[in-house]
Amino acid sequence: MATLIRFFKPFRVLSQFTDSGSRATLSQFIDVADVYPAGRLDFDSEGLLLLTDDGALQARIANPRFKFEKTYLVQVERTPDRRTLERLVEGVELRDGISRAARAVLIAEPRLPIRDPPIPERHRATSAWVKVVMTTGRNRQVRRMLAAVGHPVLRLVRTEIGPWKLTPLKPGEWAAETVNLPR
Repeated sequence: MATLIRFFKPFRVLSQFTDSGSRATLSQFIDVADVYPAGRLDFDSEGLLLLTDDGALQARIANPRFKFEKTYLVQVERTPDRRTLERLVEGVELRDGISRAARAVLIAEPRLPIRDPPIPERHRATSAWVKVVMTTGRNRQVRRMLAAVGHPVLRLVRTEIGPWKLTPLKPGEWAAETVNLPR
């Protein structure tokens, strides 16, 4: 049995417990000993971050070989067309190789907490939302893919990792559960 924490990582919080600078870290939100992030979420991204006290579970969640789908709701500059979304699934050439989404679809603006600080109105007025599902997790991968197809990211919120969901948490909130995944 392992402890698993679902955490709604706010914007501009590091996915680690310490920082040599003055940036916000997980230690300002989570007061549970001996839990560690199972994967990462960029400093300027928000949403679901999983933490656990079980090293094998941590590795299983983070390792792309196990194909845990990660779902992202992404606000981008301008509205991508159907062909652009198809390119994300077919594969986009990045500096570190081809990157493919499992799925990418245009969606209506989701009901999310307002980011602090909010996206400026001048950007919101011409933006669109895309739901991107990935099975890999390279550094800033979703951001780099969308920029490569001409739609820079304004806001990125991870809402699911495998069976775990962000809801009903609010930014900075967490919930713990006991899990027993087969090895």
